[in-house]
Amino acid sequence: MKKRQDTKDIILQSATRLFQRQGYNGTGLNQIIEESGAPKGSIYYHFPNGKEEIALEAISVMRKLLLEGAEKDLSGRNSAVEAFEFYVNNIAAVFDSGDCVEGLSIGLIASETASTHEKLRHACEMVFKDWQSLYADILEQYGFEKARAVELGITITAMIEGACLLSITYQNGDSLRMVAKQLLVLLKK
Repeated sequence: MKKRQDTKDIILQSATRLFQRQGYNGTGLNQIIEESGAPKGSIYYHFPNGKEEIALEAISVMRKLLLEGAEKDLSGRNSAVEAFEFYVNNIAAVFDSGDCVEGLSIGLIASETASTHEKLRHACEMVFKDWQSLYADILEQYGFEKARAVELGITITAMIEGACLLSITYQNGDSLRMVAKQLLVLLKK
């Protein structure tokens, strides 16, 4: 039984990376099979509903990575400004290093499936809402009023997600560093 779970995890990890790099439409089942090294039958055994089922689970993996990384980076700082500056600069460094951007963004899969795959759109919506809620909760911990924290959570999510797309395109984290600088202004009380 352990071997099956390992195979499923390998397939899911490969699919998650591919969906983040290439999107849903740009990633085929054959590529997931090739990237994971799993036998073709394993895909259908572990994911009988095919690519959409794999994508739903991949979005869940992305959610977990996004929230864990954000919570770790944003906690235990002296101020909201310091927390978000640290967090966004850490994301920028990943884009500078050329490492895989796994767990940093769901924008590509969200934008290309929003009008064509309702289950995937909804799953991405929930990730964005969880991400925004985490930011709002963190901001409240740093003394921001709830309504303002909620608005800032949405604003910061949009800024970071947009800067991630620019960073992918420009192949560096400079756009994120610019966001970090603007957050200094945005988060002044």
